[in-house]
Amino acid sequence: MKISPFFIYPLMIACAISKSDAQVAFQNRESINFSQVKITDKFWNSRINAVTNISIPVCIDQTEFKTGRIRNFEKVAAKKGGSHEGIYYDDSDVYKALEAISYSLSNHPDPILEKKAEEWIDKIAAAQLPDGYLNTYYTLVDISKRWTDMDKHEDYCAGHLIEAAIAYFNATGKRKLLDVAIRFANHIDATFRLQNRHWVSGHQGIELALVKLYKTTGNKNYLDLSDWYLEQRGHGYFDKKLGSKDYCQNRLPLREETEISGHAVRAMYLFTGAADVAAAKNDAGYLKAIKQIWEDVVYRNMYITGGIGSSGRNEGFTVDYDLPNEAAYCETCASVGMVFWNQRMNLLTGESKYIDVLERSLYNGALDGLSLKGDLFFYENPLASGGDLSRSEWFGTACCPSNIARLVESVGNYIYTKSNDALWVNLFVGSTASFVIKEQKVALKQFTNYPWDGTISIAVDPDKITEFELYVRIPGWANNQPVPGDTYRYLTNSSEKFSILVNDIPAIFKMENGYAVINKNWKKGDVVKLNLPMPVRRIVAIENVKDNQNRVALQRGPLVYCFEHSDNDGKVMDIVLPDKAIFKTAFNAALLDGIVSIQTQAPVAKISAGGLTVNSVNRKITAIPYFTWANRGKGQMQVWVPRKITNVSLSSK
Repeated sequence: MKISPFFIYPLMIACAISKSDAQVAFQNRESINFSQVKITDKFWNSRINAVTNISIPVCIDQTEFKTGRIRNFEKVAAKKGGSHEGIYYDDSDVYKALEAISYSLSNHPDPILEKKAEEWIDKIAAAQLPDGYLNTYYTLVDISKRWTDMDKHEDYCAGHLIEAAIAYFNATGKRKLLDVAIRFANHIDATFRLQNRHWVSGHQGIELALVKLYKTTGNKNYLDLSDWYLEQRGHGYFDKKLGSKDYCQNRLPLREETEISGHAVRAMYLFTGAADVAAAKNDAGYLKAIKQIWEDVVYRNMYITGGIGSSGRNEGFTVDYDLPNEAAYCETCASVGMVFWNQRMNLLTGESKYIDVLERSLYNGALDGLSLKGDLFFYENPLASGGDLSRSEWFGTACCPSNIARLVESVGNYIYTKSNDALWVNLFVGSTASFVIKEQKVALKQFTNYPWDGTISIAVDPDKITEFELYVRIPGWANNQPVPGDTYRYLTNSSEKFSILVNDIPAIFKMENGYAVINKNWKKGDVVKLNLPMPVRRIVAIENVKDNQNRVALQRGPLVYCFEHSDNDGKVMDIVLPDKAIFKTAFNAALLDGIVSIQTQAPVAKISAGGLTVNSVNRKITAIPYFTWANRGKGQMQVWVPRKITNVSLSSK
């Protein structure tokens, strides 16, 4: 088969069709690949550069020298045997690191980095068996036991191999790793789907990868294999790890599922894959199910940071509204998965609420997993700390560092979408891109200091005067709804409204699915200016969230804020934030690489010298964006602060 060496992976959503009782409309839109978008944004360029210059070298150092991940491939290739180093799923970390490297090569071509990638690819290719199988754990330990344990992550590793291969192929045009991935996918297809051998992947991820492979090669077998994987779930596999079918979302056939359960990362990858298959096959049954599951996640099981998964026991979900703060798990990879899934849901439905959640998870839950310098990482992302938490150089299970690295390098994937006759601006990121709308080339430039500032300018520059619709997302947080659903609300509504100008004249637009839609004959020099007010907003939770009763969280624009020890006399558990406190905001270029902080005067609880009474004193307190905490050493932190002194947890002092 012939494959274009610079194939851009689109998520094309087909026209309306119904395959079940659900009546749904599939949107005909495609995502714009990050390689077609040049990021000029100060905020995101800072993070991309940190990943390129620091995080990726850290991943290489850990993967190749400080752990045995690359040595495992070398041992298999040498055919001399030897023990397997590390954990049985460590191959996946090599592949995710390669994917991050691939995106980096697209953003910042680097022959030295490309040479390193080529070295790894040669070793991976040499470790592949003649029948296409590739897994260093089973090849070194006992090849006769391959494909005997559904939870040993063989196909999870295969999924990350496929994603890395496609990313490297798109970045360089080189297909050696892609050919390795194709042979492995063919092996899996022959082993399972073509024999209809029952199999449930214990850790999902291959489903979304196979759809990418289908889009890249045009081979429908990979789409059918992904669909086959989805259809296997809910037919009797009993998970051995926790004695529960919930853990890997296997309690019911996917089309019958309505609630979230189990491991958060596995769930996100599964539902992303299901959305991809629903799009490619016009499958309303999958769409109906994942829309219901999405509502269960966002309405009842999501933190205000966009993080998910409250329990470390199963790295996932428990019961509705169980959202503890200090004990929150909120794995970085789960927030990365929320970005993937919500992008697909937006493409399927055209509704902006999915981008609202994507943005929340991206700027808060996911970015918190990466230090500002790029050298340290969080696996878990709690919303409070008594002072004993710090970021780590690496982890035994090291999925998060390379996962957040690949997300940051490819953030351009999530800014724009298009159809044949319309263009959507989803995220506000300084960037340039060009599109073909109605067979006319249209260049677009965004200028903004978001998320610190709510002013966004969008220059629209078509080759010829062209009529089309421009959809500009109006975030829910700018319309008095912090999050879809009713778990969280603003304490008081704001009267400040967004405004849109076209060429400095108030725009004529209609609201549709959360977007301001401007339909006009666009010409060179047209500029859309969007102003999103960014007052400090107080957020409260409903009574069902027991841990946040009589507490308040702060948000400004898309950013959730927290109070950290370094700015508040070493303690934050004694802070009280009255409802009438008056906030001041200021940009401080010297603080945490440049942030807008929030200050106010507020009472702080103090135990008397004799320990018999509690008093309060007023002092200045400062809040910083949640994603920036833990960059100045260990200390207390909390997002949800008591509104009254009676709710202060003095035992935490």
